[in-house]
Amino acid sequence: MNQDSLRQRAAELLDMAGVHIDGNAPTDIRVHDDQLYARVFAHGSLGLGEAYMDAWWDAEDLPGFFTKILTTHLDEHLKTLDTLIAHLKARFINMQRGEHAFDIGKLHYDLGNDLFKAMLGKYMVYSCGYWAQANNLDDAQEAKLDLICRKLQLKPGMRVLDIGSGWGEALKFAAERYGVSGVGITVSHEQAELSRELCHGLPIEIRLQDYRELDDSFDAIMSIGMFEHVGGKNYREYFEVARRCLKSDGLFLLHCIGSNQSPGRPDPWIEKYIFPNSMIPAASQVAAALEGLFVVEDWHNFGADYDRTLTAWRANFDAAWPSLSTRYDERFRRMWRFYLSVSSAVFRSRRDQLWQLTLSPHGVAGGYRVPR
Repeated sequence: MNQDSLRQRAAELLDMAGVHIDGNAPTDIRVHDDQLYARVFAHGSLGLGEAYMDAWWDAEDLPGFFTKILTTHLDEHLKTLDTLIAHLKARFINMQRGEHAFDIGKLHYDLGNDLFKAMLGKYMVYSCGYWAQANNLDDAQEAKLDLICRKLQLKPGMRVLDIGSGWGEALKFAAERYGVSGVGITVSHEQAELSRELCHGLPIEIRLQDYRELDDSFDAIMSIGMFEHVGGKNYREYFEVARRCLKSDGLFLLHCIGSNQSPGRPDPWIEKYIFPNSMIPAASQVAAALEGLFVVEDWHNFGADYDRTLTAWRANFDAAWPSLSTRYDERFRRMWRFYLSVSSAVFRSRRDQLWQLTLSPHGVAGGYRVPR
């Protein structure tokens, strides 16, 4: 096909989503290089994302553009070789075991604490906030941390494990507000160093450690935004480790993104540039992996709150860009805005969800009363 034919085909597809090429609406796409069409039809989301990084196209309202694309399932018309390869890797190769377990730390979380400090706000918590009664990011993150502590029924003197503890904010919050001690594990050197600084003086130990190596005993366990890096082939082992480490009368809270789709469908652009070796679980996978190990006391979905969280992160990133630009280049800025924008759209369109599962080894005697 020549460029005119490819443009016409693209225009017809985009029209299904109410998007126009070089139109006047904020969600319309402005094309700066006509090679865009061939690149996208050849490489799907990978081609679209890389073309945006190369400034071949723009949209004034990028999250709105992607919301239209995803709501109408227009992305399903672009099944390319790149998509197939990403799906096959996820299905047949265990990319989260051994030395690969630390890939996500090196390639994403070690990008720089300056970036994440600027983006995430008062609480360096890189996961969905809880906006039920919040009007800003900091309040939403504080509400989320407190919700987790209440769901775990934390009390002074308890020992808590955080699997994938990030920058230590959840443990710090639990120690300061609820009087607990704890252990946090991460696969990121940058996160571990800053966590130790932030938690200095508190009864918290931060370890650079793979979760499979855990064999301690805890009164409660939380894992916030880490399960997406575990991989489908390791879900059962992950829950076995949690069960091994949790006292028989304890509670385990899992906070993770979840997919409506069948499992094992990573996006090629996200896989290459943002979260290598990651996978969003389907409910069927989670349920099967914890069978016989845990009782599901509560399964809470507040996925729409992630759109508001990501929108706040994007605003913080944009506001901080003048200082960040001394370390990161313009291509990185476009990559990061693309990532935050398409992620917002995924949740705004309800294509993905945010789950909090509260689990117990044997069922809470008399029943579990659900905090909200």
